[in-house]
Amino acid sequence: MTLSWFSIIRLGLVQMCLGAIVVLTTSTLNRLMVVELALPAVLPGLLVALHYGIQITRPQWGYHSDTGGRRTAWIIGGMVALALGGFGAALGVVLFASSYAAGLALSVVSYALIGLGVGASGTSLLALLATATKPERRAAAATITWLMMIAGIAVTAATVGAFLHPYSPGLLLRIVAIVTLGAVALTTVAVWRVERGLIRQPQPEPVPFLIALREIWAEPEARHFTVFVFLSMVAYFMQELILEPYAGLVFSYTPGQSTQLSGAQNGGVFLGMLTVGIAVTGLRIGSLRGWVMAGCIGSAFSLVAITLLGQVGQGAPLVPAVVTLGFFNGMFAVAAIGAMMALAGRGRETREGTRMGLWGGAQAIAAGFGGLAGAAAVDILRHASLGDAESFGFVFVGEALLFTAAALLAAQIMKPHPGPAGLIPGE
Repeated sequence: MTLSWFSIIRLGLVQMCLGAIVVLTTSTLNRLMVVELALPAVLPGLLVALHYGIQITRPQWGYHSDTGGRRTAWIIGGMVALALGGFGAALGVVLFASSYAAGLALSVVSYALIGLGVGASGTSLLALLATATKPERRAAAATITWLMMIAGIAVTAATVGAFLHPYSPGLLLRIVAIVTLGAVALTTVAVWRVERGLIRQPQPEPVPFLIALREIWAEPEARHFTVFVFLSMVAYFMQELILEPYAGLVFSYTPGQSTQLSGAQNGGVFLGMLTVGIAVTGLRIGSLRGWVMAGCIGSAFSLVAITLLGQVGQGAPLVPAVVTLGFFNGMFAVAAIGAMMALAGRGRETREGTRMGLWGGAQAIAAGFGGLAGAAAVDILRHASLGDAESFGFVFVGEALLFTAAALLAAQIMKPHPGPAGLIPGE
């Protein structure tokens, strides 16, 4: 048999746990390093880029998923590595206050573990969804699991922000320990025996990894979509490491308030994803290509609005603008994910995991590059004697231009393709 709806929801809990741990490193810990510890923004940018860079191994994880073997152990093992990395990263922030060298050394090891954990657990999970879900359910399954991940991010950011006030190192470590241990426990329960009884498709004689990857890269659809994923994800992640410092430096937000701002943004992402999921799958309104383009253009306008609010400063309505950005980000992301799940099963058979790994690797590289580029650009502009609002604003406008370019690229590559309703990348 294939995955039931209940099993798909169970797997969504794993995505929720992944998001809950990762958001601590990209929002709360990032903010503490830049604002409370007065470290250059490029430092957390390099650390996050490290964990994304290690995820270049995602195609290899996907390849192993294609060539057989149970995936439950990889999912749980990856979550354990992610949890250890998440707690180690929090401990590293605490150590920075007393020893820069010790804090940096522990942070490097921890962020490397985070990258390995996300790559092993996340790719194995997506490969299981792609190969054990009925074709007509794949887009809906991707939407459900991604919505649950965003829900985990939003709830964790908002809850941690509320409990992390007033801030103290001991309180930070206690909160992160609860989140990471809870994620491991929930993941274990969620995937326990979920593969039991699944029909495994007969596997052909495996070819070497590089040959399999080269065969997929020779497919025009897969190659062009990889380029789109990279460009759009650079735009998507450029603000990830600078939005909370922007709120703290320009709008005088406290650590708890800026963490709650991140939660509000991800709440907007959740609403945007839900809107597209209902519109495309339930109401049959629009095409995935149209929703991708609308999400990119809306994100660009939202970033311009956030830039203009920086000229007003403290008291400006930053939260509504950030929620709007999240809404359009979610609109773009879920439509792109729907197209990705549809394309994963095209071309050579038994390559779903490798395709998902290729696109996941492109996303990870783009996320690391985008986050690092945004943080480094802010540092350079601030050291060039530009004001905080202007320095962050230039980066936000650059991100808006990238979103516009991604929308134009989507219009070119997401051509009409016959398929089940709701699975068509473009119409």
